[in-house]
Amino acid sequence: MVWWKKTVIFVFVLIALIFVLNIGLSFWIKKELPKIINENNDSPYHIVYKTIDITLLSGTILINDITIVPKKAMNETSDKTGLFAAISDVDIKGISIWSILFSKKIKASKITINKPEIILYKKDDKAVNNPNSINESVVKPFKNTISVSDIELENANLNIISTETNLPSLVVTNLSLELDDVVLNDETLEEKIPFKYNDFDFSCDSIYFRANEFYHFKASTIKSTKSELKIDNFKLIPVYSRAEFVRKIPVEKDLYSVNVQVISFSEMDWGFEENDFYFHSKNIVLDSVYATIYRSKIPTDNLSKKPLYSKLLREIPFKLQVDSLQIRESILEYEEEKTFEKGAGLLSFHQFNMAVTNINSGYKEQKLSDVKIKVDCRFMNVSPLKVDWQFNVLDKSDGFTFKGTILNFPAEQLKPFTKPYMNVDVEGMLDEVYFNFAGNDIKSKGNFAIKYEDLNVTVYKKNSRKEKNKFLSAIGNLFVKKDSDEKVKEVEVEVERIPEKSFYNFLWRNIGEGLKKTLL
Repeated sequence: MVWWKKTVIFVFVLIALIFVLNIGLSFWIKKELPKIINENNDSPYHIVYKTIDITLLSGTILINDITIVPKKAMNETSDKTGLFAAISDVDIKGISIWSILFSKKIKASKITINKPEIILYKKDDKAVNNPNSINESVVKPFKNTISVSDIELENANLNIISTETNLPSLVVTNLSLELDDVVLNDETLEEKIPFKYNDFDFSCDSIYFRANEFYHFKASTIKSTKSELKIDNFKLIPVYSRAEFVRKIPVEKDLYSVNVQVISFSEMDWGFEENDFYFHSKNIVLDSVYATIYRSKIPTDNLSKKPLYSKLLREIPFKLQVDSLQIRESILEYEEEKTFEKGAGLLSFHQFNMAVTNINSGYKEQKLSDVKIKVDCRFMNVSPLKVDWQFNVLDKSDGFTFKGTILNFPAEQLKPFTKPYMNVDVEGMLDEVYFNFAGNDIKSKGNFAIKYEDLNVTVYKKNSRKEKNKFLSAIGNLFVKKDSDEKVKEVEVEVERIPEKSFYNFLWRNIGEGLKKTLL
């Protein structure tokens, strides 16, 4: 037989052997795969699928219509807790035939999970009680089932629901996640993050999270990599109305409502050094914030000591470093209310721009640069207000300096605060106001200066808030000097801190002492 005929026969025989081998291995793998998925799977979940397509030549497995249910739910229908999932398909590429044949484990270069619908039923309202539980019940058991380098999760919907209230604690829609160069082994399982990866790419269309009894937050699109994060339309929303909130709190407590158009983190670096968590970002920007802070004076005073910001940062139990924080073109409103009938007094800060540098925690630090805060805004949306504020996190006396200016402020613009809160109107023009205080956790001392003209006070009757109390108004105007004689009047002030009150109360008492010395 001539040589070329032998070659043709050999090629045909080889192709036939490969074809038969492919069929045989495919048949065997289809038979063994359920055992690998469920018998080698030590997790509390049972996994079934409708169809499986295996192409050994290209090294791919496509599994369709996958269902995941807790094993206990198959026997105990009364216990609804656990993870339930329905997955459109799972595409596994670059599989190792030898690992399936000899180690009873799926090894692959990439796995893509398409359109999973995931519901986790829990007995309480917390989305995650203990991060280690994820490691023990999900990550660790599947170490014996599958090993993969790259993982993609496409178009997922996730719900975490409390079985007690039947309310969601976390809802994420159209979630996509890509993890590159994943390493999962006995060594990584001992770490705080039970696997290693080179980078990740995360996005979702919307998220809802029930943070605690009083707040939940929402956001539309979220996009993140290991070094960048962007959140659109973030909202911190109170669960209760103001009246309901006041009835539920035992002592005074602020109620917050926050909307932010865009939050962005740049040049992030985070993770663990041994057992210590760290977070560093070059720049954090909050664009177009609208924040309201509401305080009712109806509940009992909270008599616990209020730490200053330097102490709060100093005692953060991990390494935090933010080189620059910016809040841009925002609105901040503070409302304080004595009774619901009289209404809340309002202080507002429009076109609010703040730049903060050198934000650090004090965790294991020996030396830090000062935190520097600059604020530029329009007080009550009419007059420019500028502030320079500085302190050092490691200063255990909690020393600080705080200075600022307000120019060309019509006093009647304080009516939204003074009328409902103090039952008083003030008219006149505050041409220039300057303050410069230095203090610590115990006391403060500094200068207050003001130039003003045509100051007039109107006091209203308690029982008829629209009617003037002519007698008290006359007495008030008798003691208040109407102007500063076209001069900037400067005084020294010294105030002891009330430790049960906030830093802003401390600041206001400094300004109040300056007003008392200059106006009376």
